[in-house]
Amino acid sequence: MTVHWGSLLAVFLVSLGSAVAVVALVATALWGLSARVVAADAAAPRLSRGVGSAVAAASLTAAALVVVFGFWVIIVR
Repeated sequence: MTVHWGSLLAVFLVSLGSAVAVVALVATALWGLSARVVAADAAAPRLSRGVGSAVAAASLTAAALVVVFGFWVIIVR
């Protein structure tokens, strides 16, 4: 029995990259949703409510697409 180290490294890097991407996208979505909360410090630059909601929706959609693509790779291939 042999271990294909190149393939193992490729799987590790892709899974690490996709996990980091999903976490970053969800964090961006939470940042976008935070624009909907009334700020106590009005001096800080903020997103408008609409732009924050759009950023959150786009980020969550992208994160969902990454997860669905992963499922597709596992099930179909």
